[in-house]
Amino acid sequence: MSIKVLYFASLKDQVGRAGDELVVPAPLSVLELWQQANPDLPVPNALLAAINMNYASLDSLVSDGDEVAFFPPVTGG
Repeated sequence: MSIKVLYFASLKDQVGRAGDELVVPAPLSVLELWQQANPDLPVPNALLAAINMNYASLDSLVSDGDEVAFFPPVTGG
Protein backbone atom coordinates (compact mmCIF):
# COMPACT_ATOMS: atom_id res chain seq x y z
CA MET A 1 0.00 0.00 0.00
CA SER A 2 1.21 3.47 -0.85
CA ILE A 3 0.17 6.41 1.34
CA LYS A 4 0.96 10.10 0.80
CA VAL A 5 1.48 12.02 4.06
CA LEU A 6 1.44 15.82 4.34
CA TYR A 7 2.39 18.02 7.30
CA PHE A 8 1.11 21.56 7.76
CA ALA A 9 2.00 24.66 9.80
CA SER A 10 4.13 24.00 12.91
CA LEU A 11 4.05 20.23 12.33
CA LYS A 12 5.99 20.77 9.12
CA ASP A 13 8.71 22.48 11.17
CA GLN A 14 8.54 19.87 13.93
CA VAL A 15 9.07 16.89 11.62
CA GLY A 16 11.47 18.76 9.35
CA ARG A 17 9.73 18.04 6.06
CA ALA A 18 6.54 18.82 4.15
CA GLY A 19 5.55 15.24 3.46
CA ASP A 20 6.32 11.57 3.02
CA GLU A 21 5.46 8.76 0.63
CA LEU A 22 5.11 5.62 2.72
CA VAL A 23 4.74 2.05 1.57
CA VAL A 24 3.05 -0.09 4.22
CA PRO A 25 2.18 -3.79 4.02
CA ALA A 26 -1.35 -3.60 5.45
CA PRO A 27 -4.08 -1.11 6.42
CA LEU A 28 -3.30 0.92 9.52
CA SER A 29 -4.89 3.69 11.55
CA VAL A 30 -4.04 7.37 11.22
CA LEU A 31 -2.30 7.17 14.61
CA GLU A 32 -0.24 4.16 13.52
CA LEU A 33 0.66 6.02 10.33
CA TRP A 34 1.96 9.00 12.37
CA GLN A 35 4.00 6.63 14.54
CA GLN A 36 5.47 4.83 11.54
CA ALA A 37 6.36 8.06 9.73
CA ASN A 38 7.76 9.72 12.87
CA PRO A 39 9.09 7.00 15.18
CA ASP A 40 11.26 9.41 17.18
CA LEU A 41 8.52 12.00 17.81
CA PRO A 42 5.66 11.81 20.27
CA VAL A 43 2.13 12.24 18.97
CA PRO A 44 1.32 15.96 19.39
CA ASN A 45 -1.52 16.88 21.73
CA ALA A 46 -4.78 17.57 19.88
CA LEU A 47 -3.34 16.35 16.57
CA LEU A 48 -5.79 16.84 13.70
CA ALA A 49 -5.84 14.65 10.62
CA ALA A 50 -7.64 14.44 7.30
CA ILE A 51 -7.91 11.53 4.88
CA ASN A 52 -8.42 12.65 1.29
CA MET A 53 -9.38 16.16 2.49
CA ASN A 54 -11.99 14.95 5.01
CA TYR A 55 -11.33 15.29 8.73
CA ALA A 56 -10.72 11.89 10.32
CA SER A 57 -10.23 10.53 13.81
CA LEU A 58 -6.89 9.04 14.80
CA ASP A 59 -8.43 5.56 14.80
CA SER A 60 -9.70 5.86 11.20
CA LEU A 61 -8.18 3.34 8.81
CA VAL A 62 -5.99 4.45 5.93
CA SER A 63 -6.26 2.65 2.59
CA ASP A 64 -4.01 2.23 -0.42
CA GLY A 65 -3.66 5.47 -2.38
CA ASP A 66 -4.98 7.69 0.41
CA GLU A 67 -3.56 11.12 1.17
CA VAL A 68 -3.30 11.83 4.90
CA ALA A 69 -2.71 15.36 6.14
CA PHE A 70 -1.67 16.25 9.69
CA PHE A 71 -2.44 19.64 11.27
CA PRO A 72 -1.69 21.21 14.63
CA PRO A 73 -4.68 22.31 16.73
CA VAL A 74 -6.57 25.21 15.18
CA THR A 75 -6.90 28.35 17.24
CA GLY A 76 -9.01 31.37 16.59
CA GLY A 77 -10.01 34.64 18.00
